[in-house]
Amino acid sequence: MEIRPFRGWRYRTDDGDVSRLIAPPYDILSAQDKADLLRADEHNIVAVDLPHVPPKELGPDEAYRAAADRLAGWKASGVLAAEDAPAVYVYDQTYTWHRRTYTRRAMICGVRATEFGRDVLAHEATFAGPKADRLRLTECTGMQLSPIFGVYNDPGGTVAGLLDGAAVGPCVCRGALRGVEEKLWAVSDARTVERIAAALAEQPAIVADGHHRYLTAVAYREALRAAGEIDEGHEANFALFALVAADHPGLLILPSHRVLRGLKAEFTVEALVANAPAFSWQAVCPADGDLHDAGGFLARFGPGAMGLFGAGSDRLWVGRLGDPSAMAAAAPDQVDAWRRLDVAVLHKLLIERALAPWAVNAPAIEYTPDGQAAVAACRSGSAQLAACLQATPIQAVEAVARSGSTMPHKSTYFYPKIAAGMVLKPLR
Repeated sequence: MEIRPFRGWRYRTDDGDVSRLIAPPYDILSAQDKADLLRADEHNIVAVDLPHVPPKELGPDEAYRAAADRLAGWKASGVLAAEDAPAVYVYDQTYTWHRRTYTRRAMICGVRATEFGRDVLAHEATFAGPKADRLRLTECTGMQLSPIFGVYNDPGGTVAGLLDGAAVGPCVCRGALRGVEEKLWAVSDARTVERIAAALAEQPAIVADGHHRYLTAVAYREALRAAGEIDEGHEANFALFALVAADHPGLLILPSHRVLRGLKAEFTVEALVANAPAFSWQAVCPADGDLHDAGGFLARFGPGAMGLFGAGSDRLWVGRLGDPSAMAAAAPDQVDAWRRLDVAVLHKLLIERALAPWAVNAPAIEYTPDGQAAVAACRSGSAQLAACLQATPIQAVEAVARSGSTMPHKSTYFYPKIAAGMVLKPLR
């Protein structure tokens, strides 16, 4: 990939604290979330980044124009100000998961926007509506408002060493968002940036989160290129990324457990297990709290172990696929890397096939990283089946991305989310 520094626009506060101004990514926020953030501070980034709710399709044009006017006003009044010189940014997020504290270090920079392939790899499918929403917002604001989350390989830890050496002294801004401590350093030393760029020149960026934003950046660039308005060095050729090394100890991927409803009344988890002979099953009774980290609990039973819990049951059925050829038969059009995914096994062999006798239509599925919450929905009678998984390893994500395939919906949950509003990237 080709990376480049940029003159970012940042919030300016007296003490550098931007807690009331940053927000989670736009696509996980509700109308109430937006209202709460704006109630705390009218200058919160959601006022621009989330012009209409939900952002699953193109909204009214006046909403995007109003967002652009608001952004221009903030720039004119000094709420936002541009960096003195082009920079890449060291971005730390410190968080706690199951009583353990992690710090995940990213580098925020521009990455040359190309079609998915050699330099930038995808692992998720995208949809027209969200891309139309993001494209219109980009056209109106001329700004990339929240980073795409990318992962890269760092052989020998070269980039890690350079970032560690650059993140010294006071940070340029800091904040706290939903229990996560956020810090940002601006790195404008040309030699350091050149060395980082050289180390990453042969490494692809794997999009972890933000596929719609990335394809929006490509579409925006293509439209300007077709109109003859930009050359190869123009800022619109580069997409705003937060890049994390694949082997960074703070890179945490949570499983995305399934909660199912809409099955026939006579459904039982025991009948489902009996209808899935390609698996080996055992019934276990987890201790209270074990399933908050259901992925960690299931890891005790080996790779690929997944758990099923049904309404009216008091046991978790833990299963492992005993016959890998079953996936080749069920998904002959998919690559091996895809067929090895736990989530693909769950959907192809259990939800689509073994569950079919109790499915009137496609079952309604909700997703949660908290296995205990999934099981609690069954215990309360509000759901009929909880399917718990182990986390998808980053190596599996990369293998699918390199194959050119896409993973099943909600295969990964990278935690925590990248905050919007730490730094904005201009496109013109």
